[in-house]
Amino acid sequence: MGILAPFTTELDRIAPSFDIDGSQIHIIRSPADFYETLKERIRNARERIFLSTLYIGRTEKELIGTLQDALRQNPKLQLHILTDALRGTRETPNPSCATLLAPLVEEFGSDRVEIRMYHTPNLTGLRKKYVPRRINEGWGLQHMKLYGVDDEIILSGANLSTDYFTNRQDRYHLFSSKDVTDYFWNIHRGVASFSFLVQPSKDKSGFALTWPDSNPAPSPLENPKQFVSKTTPAMDALIAPPAKQITPPNPSDAGKQSDTRVYMLAQMSQLMNRDTSTELPAITHVLRTLASPRFAGSSWTFTAGYFNPAPSLTKLLLSTASTNNVVITASPHANGFYKSPGVSGLLPDAYTLLAHRFLRAVHQTRRDTDMTLKEWRRGTVGHPGGWTYHAKGLWVTLPGDKDPALTLVGSSNYTRRSYSHDLEVGALVLTRNEGLKERLGQEQAWLQEYAKPVTRDDFATNERRVGLKVRIAMWIVSLVGGAL
Repeated sequence: MGILAPFTTELDRIAPSFDIDGSQIHIIRSPADFYETLKERIRNARERIFLSTLYIGRTEKELIGTLQDALRQNPKLQLHILTDALRGTRETPNPSCATLLAPLVEEFGSDRVEIRMYHTPNLTGLRKKYVPRRINEGWGLQHMKLYGVDDEIILSGANLSTDYFTNRQDRYHLFSSKDVTDYFWNIHRGVASFSFLVQPSKDKSGFALTWPDSNPAPSPLENPKQFVSKTTPAMDALIAPPAKQITPPNPSDAGKQSDTRVYMLAQMSQLMNRDTSTELPAITHVLRTLASPRFAGSSWTFTAGYFNPAPSLTKLLLSTASTNNVVITASPHANGFYKSPGVSGLLPDAYTLLAHRFLRAVHQTRRDTDMTLKEWRRGTVGHPGGWTYHAKGLWVTLPGDKDPALTLVGSSNYTRRSYSHDLEVGALVLTRNEGLKERLGQEQAWLQEYAKPVTRDDFATNERRVGLKVRIAMWIVSLVGGAL
């Protein structure tokens, strides 16, 4: 793939991939468009719907109604939902995500509807009993965001709740590819097979979590070590690249030449005692490649709503030969924890400190002229018209190009926690398709419409100074800050 070859040669050894046409990737702009696209695909589903998410908001009756209508209209349609057990049952015995979903099984039967909830093997025994619910998610979550319908899939960082459908900005890429969709369907099924089954119940909560005998491992709550010994080879088989990557020809594609390669990335560290996860190695390779003098004319944009990249990634970003680079993160006023009660209200200050440290590192490495930090703000959280910012990803524009030829999209926040505790999936897209490159350039631009540069001087103002309590907030960040 020409100048993309230095990336693809090694990436082919790291992760599985499929070659498609750039026209098969559609980029969705707004939360409302994401929601409408998802509902439209559900209404027209023929065979399967599979949704992997951290949680579904317990008041999302419209989304549930859309799923019910689709199932009622098409007796052949099957629905598979995977969420996280800790987040999905947090409010129990009050209404929760599990309460919302269990009636689907009761109405349509377990042969058509399967609801699964993944539980980390890292939180068991006394720790599970005594660690507060808000904090216990720090020991690991099902964080994948896969929204598949028939042969199409939306990869995103968004969960399925009202704010993600209205006023929380994220990224959403729709892949119209059976190969890509089937791959992530297999990931969904693999994790689901190591998860609890949600069944309707007559008790107050309205649901029960059971561990089916058909699961290929013991419950993570009863025997976490044996659980991981079973998940390790299963996950490795799903995420490792084939010995030689060959995409079988599709007769309907005769005469076509693919111009876009999609690498399928997954971070399954907590399920693997020999970690063969692919996301961190892939992004590490991309950034190391950009350190070559050959890419001195390139540029990149990196974004994370909760800006706390793994230290290795920060070092690699600072080491690239690229110029005119941009980092986008949420303003404290666009942080979901802004003015929230309790210790979580300290989190925006923690991210302020982390952003300040990044700018200090930029200055120390003499990159002030070619790296800009921008804060995204659209109103103020909790006020009319206020939005939060949750987008994450990477775009790379190659030397001599106007628009990006490479992007990374998915669920990961690129934190140390993402690479050790949570289950993450994403796609690394490399393209020669001029139309797709233009769309990526537009996406990169519109995400900056509400973003303004901030400098070290801005962080020196009284408004930006952080108190002693920020150390508490930093600890919370390490546990729960990257899990939203």
